[in-house]
Amino acid sequence: MARGRLRIYLGAAPGVGKTFAMLGEGRRAQERGRDVVVGLVETHGRARTAELLDGMEIIPRKALVYRGMTLTELDVDAVIARRPRVVLIDELAHTNVPGSRTAKRWQDIDEILDAGIDVVSTVNIQHLESLNDVVQEITGIPQRETVPDEVVRRADQIELVDMSPEALRRRMAHGNVYPPEKVDAALSNYFRVGNLTALRELALLWVAGKVDEQLDRYRAEHGIAGTWEARERVVVALTGGPEGDTLVRRATRIAARSKGADLLAVHVTRADGLAGQDPASLARQRALVESVGGTYHQVVGDDIPRALLDFARGVNATQLVLGASRRGRLAQLFSRGVGVTTTALSGSIDVHMVTHEEISKGRTRGSRSRAALTRRRRVAGWVLAGLGIPALSALLVPFREELTLPSEILLFLLMVVVVALVGGMWPAITAAVVGFALLNWYFTPPVHTWTISSPENLLALAIYVLVAAMVSAVVDAAARRTREAARASADAEVLSTLAGHVLRGEAALPSLLGRLRETFGLTSVTLLERRGGRQPAAGDQSDPDAWRIVATTGGPPCSCPGTADTDVVIDDDLVLAARGRLLDASDRRVLEAFAAEAAIALRQERLEEEAEQARPLAEANKMRTALLAAVSHDLRTPLASAKAAVESLRNTEIDWTDEDRAELLATADESLLKLDRLVANLLDMSRLQAGALGIALGPTALEDIVPRAIDDLGPLWDRVDADISVELPEITADPALLERVLANLIANAVRYSPPEEKVLINASRHGSLVEIRVIDRGPGIPPEAHDRVFLPFQRLGDRDNHTGVGLGLALARGLTEAMGGTLVPEETPGGGLTMTVTLPIAWTAVAEYASGHEHAPRGVAPDGTPAFEPTRAQGADGSPGPDGGASSASGDVSAAERQ
Repeated sequence: MARGRLRIYLGAAPGVGKTFAMLGEGRRAQERGRDVVVGLVETHGRARTAELLDGMEIIPRKALVYRGMTLTELDVDAVIARRPRVVLIDELAHTNVPGSRTAKRWQDIDEILDAGIDVVSTVNIQHLESLNDVVQEITGIPQRETVPDEVVRRADQIELVDMSPEALRRRMAHGNVYPPEKVDAALSNYFRVGNLTALRELALLWVAGKVDEQLDRYRAEHGIAGTWEARERVVVALTGGPEGDTLVRRATRIAARSKGADLLAVHVTRADGLAGQDPASLARQRALVESVGGTYHQVVGDDIPRALLDFARGVNATQLVLGASRRGRLAQLFSRGVGVTTTALSGSIDVHMVTHEEISKGRTRGSRSRAALTRRRRVAGWVLAGLGIPALSALLVPFREELTLPSEILLFLLMVVVVALVGGMWPAITAAVVGFALLNWYFTPPVHTWTISSPENLLALAIYVLVAAMVSAVVDAAARRTREAARASADAEVLSTLAGHVLRGEAALPSLLGRLRETFGLTSVTLLERRGGRQPAAGDQSDPDAWRIVATTGGPPCSCPGTADTDVVIDDDLVLAARGRLLDASDRRVLEAFAAEAAIALRQERLEEEAEQARPLAEANKMRTALLAAVSHDLRTPLASAKAAVESLRNTEIDWTDEDRAELLATADESLLKLDRLVANLLDMSRLQAGALGIALGPTALEDIVPRAIDDLGPLWDRVDADISVELPEITADPALLERVLANLIANAVRYSPPEEKVLINASRHGSLVEIRVIDRGPGIPPEAHDRVFLPFQRLGDRDNHTGVGLGLALARGLTEAMGGTLVPEETPGGGLTMTVTLPIAWTAVAEYASGHEHAPRGVAPDGTPAFEPTRAQGADGSPGPDGGASSASGDVSAAERQ
């Protein structure tokens, strides 16, 4: 059976019209005669969306019981049994009720597709797994329901449902998305213009990437090699030469002229891996490319022009940036060069030849200018050429009559090959020329003359010289390649070992410098930085006052570049200085690569330090933003109620009855009481974070505190049952703060408990501690969310803030820890949530304090004699400061998330 086709409507945010568009498509397909059913659609109370369901067949949902609650989910079996042509299923990323056949709705949809049924679904950009953390950074709200990107990418069709942020906010203000009571909080939090703009850009970019994939697949399937200029893509070719920085910056400016253009840098490496590019320069140029928003790529190919064009066509590039050739005019006469050849073969790709300052300096030879063999072998080769060829002649002269000229030529050729193997090309060529002369004088008729009577002998001697030269060149090239391969292998081993050393988790800079010192046997390696504000001067290389040590390893560090045996200039401000021995030119290549990596590591460390310094400011700003957004509604509601009640009482045109007057006064009193409680909570939270909350610890009896905390509930006091034994010992606590803690916990438990279930409060002693438990039978919260419920000014999920600012649990934990106790959430057996407050028994707490402090505050002795200090400021004597209070606290949890 052919697999069904999946069509997805992708939106940037809730409310853009994904479900509406899906239902509209379903109705249009139905009008075209296709068999369409509704598997599951969430209208969220939106009337216009619900109207589109009229006249459509709806598959009944499957009912599931979870923790005493009846919930409904998509009935996969019913859909497959009905076998429609198309089924509409909303919310692709939805998490199924525990106990369902699959964990996620997209898995249900996959099963329906396997049955040959087409599916139309919806998803928001914030639910894509790869963007989940990005969306949380933007909105400050974690999304627990996600769908793998690959599931969405596999869809046969993806349609973006787009709407400008202003239009979406107008829809919300008109009540077309959320109920009126939720609009203010939503507009002030998730649906801010900046948030919506960023989410919209994420959605557009993700869909653009999907379109690029489809375009590449289409061109590959149809064998289209030409460039389709759907988007500007600029490719810059890098060789590792000094002109690379100029090329990158030029290509960046070219890409910047086209909005949304991509910048790609490519370096072509020879297939044998022995090209002479400078790894340090390539590393710096790669960092430059990435700093301007481009990407770096490396390809392998011996034919550089074709490799460049193959890469450019593969990425559908429109422009190619090359550096003008550094070769001289004579070299250009024999070969057109990379630039000219690439331009001739480029076809529809525009090629930019960029001039630079290095043109006049000619082409650098790099490692190829170095001798292939060691000095000892070259000397041995010259000695063998100078002595071996004459010695061979002297040895063969007595046998001149018995040997023929071809035999003598072969013996001389053998000696030339030996010289080439020992000393390389030039000693071997010299030996061949000397051998030619000796063969002519001693062994070619007429002997002892420079004339050659037979043309065949002349041809034989000429071939001898030619073969000897060719063999010498081949042997020398093989030796050169062997030496280069050994050097490349050693360099690669050093760099790979270094990379593994860093990736194993050791600090970047110490690891880099330490490995460099070990690799080259140096005494010390130091990274120096020019002191801030100083301009480069002629004599500052030897001025210690002009430099400061950033990092060092080994023995005494270099105080300035002038005191180093070897130094590498990284940029105008950074120098890597090594002491211990002079490094040759071949070692400097690896040294420069180390230096480039050290500069990158230093930059990363400083960025991390800056991020750490900015994190408290960001957290404070995030808290202020959340506070303003949440408090804006909580202040407005009680103020409006109190104002309405007072204005009604002041209205002399209405004759209020005593009952009406009492009710209005009660409303005003209740509203002002809410305001007072909110302001008190905010002040206490700020004091907790500032470490300035006054706490009066003393012996406290729970039987006195719990009733007062229950009374704070007002009319809801009858929904609480308390079981506090009078035999419990007194605990060390601040009575007023403990009452606040219990009042917040009880109010939170009552809010989420079913109306028919009462909240239970009990307490028990465990050694030197007393545990107070607030038990509810609500939906509870998942174990992985136990810590997150104590974050201030927020709740889990997308719950609005009309029931409070989310300070209840945050303040409860902060106050509990400030009193030296703990607050821990646990699952209630049988369903629900239990909040456990643990505090020390009075005399135990004082005894523990006195045992660790010479001047302990007055406390309660085991006989019950009270002798406490009246108050103390939090954090003043080593008690939990801001980090132990609000920083580990968090807010209430919504009933929706506790499911």
